[in-house]
Formats: sequence, C-alpha cells, structure tokens
Amino acid sequence: MTNKILCLGMATLLLMAPQAWSASYTGHSEKKALYPVSPLIVKKGVDSVYPSVAGDFMVFDTFQGDDFRVERVSKNSPNASSRPVRTMIIREAIRFGVAVKDGSVGFVSNRTGPLSAWMWLGHGESYAAIGQMGAFRGNVSPYHLNATPDGKIWCFDTTLQKVRQNELLNEFAKHPYVQMVGQLWRTYDSNNFMRKAGYDATKTGNKNKFSPPVLYVYNRQTVQLNMIPNAFDGTLSPDGSKVVFVRETNGNYDLWMQTIDGGELVQLTDSEFGDFEPQFSQDGSKLVFVSNRDYDGAVTRTSLYMMDMKNYQITRLTNARNAVDGGPAWLDENTIVFHSDRSLSKPQTSTTSGWNIWQLKLTD
Repeated sequence: MTNKILCLGMATLLLMAPQAWSASYTGHSEKKALYPVSPLIVKKGVDSVYPSVAGDFMVFDTFQGDDFRVERVSKNSPNASSRPVRTMIIREAIRFGVAVKDGSVGFVSNRTGPLSAWMWLGHGESYAAIGQMGAFRGNVSPYHLNATPDGKIWCFDTTLQKVRQNELLNEFAKHPYVQMVGQLWRTYDSNNFMRKAGYDATKTGNKNKFSPPVLYVYNRQTVQLNMIPNAFDGTLSPDGSKVVFVRETNGNYDLWMQTIDGGELVQLTDSEFGDFEPQFSQDGSKLVFVSNRDYDGAVTRTSLYMMDMKNYQITRLTNARNAVDGGPAWLDENTIVFHSDRSLSKPQTSTTSGWNIWQLKLTD
C-alpha cells in the first residue's frame, strides 16, 4: 500500500492510497458477506431509512406514500412500540430525524411554511428551534440534519441557488422516486438527482450544473453560527470539536474534516469515485461512510466502509452484488445500523423496491 502526504496550510495528513483497498473485493469474493448482516426493522409497505442513534434511543425516517414521519424507538428493542414526532398541520412533512441522548429528536419540517429545523424535547409537546430562525426561515432549505449526541451542536446543509432552493421546497413533502428516498447525497448532483434511464457515474471530470451547497454548524450554547462553503452531509465528532463533510470537486465526492473553529482543514479520502454519508463512532475513533468506489462510480450500487481515525486505514464492510447500502449509524461500538434495498431472502444478490433498516456486526 502506498502512502502520500497531504499538506494543507500547517496541517499534515497521512493518507492511504485508494487503489489499494478496492482491488481485492471484486468477482467471486462478493458472493460472501464480509461481515454478518441481518434485517433489523422491516415495516411492510413502509420505507424506513437513515437511522440515527444516541444514548438509549434510535431515530429513523419513514415514508409511506406522501406521509413523511420521524420515529423514535429504544435501540435495545427497536421493534417494540415507536414514538413518532407528531404533526401539527395537515400534510405536514417531518424528515431528517436525529437522535439526542436525552430522548430529544431533531427534525426538519414545513410546519411554519418554509422549511425549518426543530427539536422535540422528548416528552410532552414542547419544541425548540434549531438555529437562528429569523435568519433561516425562508432563506434556506435545511437538509441532512445532524448533531452531537448531547444536542449542543448541530449542522445541516443547504443550497444557495434560488432555482434549486425552490425545487427543494416543492420536493420536501412530495414522495420522491424510490431511489432518492435512500440516497439523499444525490440532492446536489444535477446528473443524478432525478429519475431517468441511466445515471452518470460519480467520477472525476463530470460537470455539475448545480452550485455547490454550504454547510452550517450551529452551537446552541454560544449561538455561534459557522458556514463552510462547498460542503454537505456533515457529521460532528462526539466532543463537538470537528466536523467531517462531503465536498464535490470536478464531479467527484470526497470526505474532508475541519475543526469547528475553522482551522485545520484536511482531506480524508481521495478516491476517483464517490464517498458519502459519514458518521463518527460513539468514541470518535472510527468513521463509517458510503462509497461506490468498488463499483466504478455506479450510482445505484454502494457499500459501507470504515476508516480508523488514528491511521486513516479503510476497511470495506459490505459487498452485496447490486444493493444500495446507505445512511449508516453506530448502534454500539460493535454494531452498525444502515438502510438498504437488499432482498430479505437473498440479501447478497438481490434487491427489492423498498427500504429497510439492517444491522452489521463487526465481530461475531
């Protein structure tokens, strides 16, 4: 495996060359799962996607027709009774659920007209606004909401392109094409954001007609609001000191990391293809993410990968032949939950027309 040194300002980062991790996972080896995988939440006729875990709680999004909900369950008994975030108006869409360890639930809603981010406080019917609502309401369309486990620091992304912003407002409460339900990273990709016969591979050299989105990081205690250009899909380290996000450059998507105070910007991945949807482990020592690097950038074939944040080594975790594995989160230090369109009967070789929540065990 070759190494290369990336210097960004005063920061120096040792990166592992992407060619080295993909070569050994093709052909016959894909018939056997790399790690044990099993369905965790299956709701007939309902798409369940983007699990989020904090404390004893797991939160996930559900889609059934044009009914958009966020549900909270116990992470130890996820198939027991769930508590949905309650709607307040007719045809309200509630999306992008985020778990907080005290039982609170973050979400994005159109209940006040334009899109806005809120936190249900976990009991009763009290809701706290996330961010400086006077600046956000009507001016941004928050997507990919995320937070530290204690709910003190939040992040989300938005487009600053007015035409695309209006499109997102219209799309928010309208059931998207089924692939988009579990592939929100395509939101800002003009080549892949809508249904069509074929999709351009996420590969260096593609021209994206959409303007780059921006990532907001908001500290609820200090009321400080930071903006990072050309960034989306943010995940915050458990201690709130760093944010990892996706950046698109010349048609390709890689993972970058920056301290919250604006210093030490480093590039974590340098694949020819796409890396998306990062999530820190609960102790911050690992990062799980989604990529199509082993499928030549194919949009509808993605797997999960794990990065060790000490040495930046990457391990492939899933390798189903055709599936889209996405939206990973850490149930505990040994278990990753994610959504997938895998077939329940033939998960390594076949897919379905819907989405369920799955779990992966790093060790037996």
